[in-house]
Amino acid sequence: MSASMQIKIGIIGGSGLDDPDILEGRTEKYVDTPYGKPSDALIMGKIKNVECVLLARHGRQHTIMPTDVNYQANIWALREEGCTHLLVTTACGSLREEIQPGDIVIIDQFIDSD
Repeated sequence: MSASMQIKIGIIGGSGLDDPDILEGRTEKYVDTPYGKPSDALIMGKIKNVECVLLARHGRQHTIMPTDVNYQANIWALREEGCTHLLVTTACGSLREEIQPGDIVIIDQFIDSD
């Protein structure tokens, strides 16, 4: 990435990390994509003077079930808004006993079934 390119962070928040109050100078934008509508409005603003776009994965009213999230539309919308990086969180369980509730896990492998 060149030094002149402006960084814009896209945040797809799951349960608990979709609070628009984390952004300063918030504005909302509803968009459509070739894949349909994303989960909710894009919430634009800044965190510590860094441009960010927040998207609630399950909708701000938490009405979208995990199997119904339009992931392609979400990613498309953030890219079209100029996001150069994505921070995506999720809260889910584990089948490994050594991973306890509250542990943070960073995946290094991802299987896309599509």
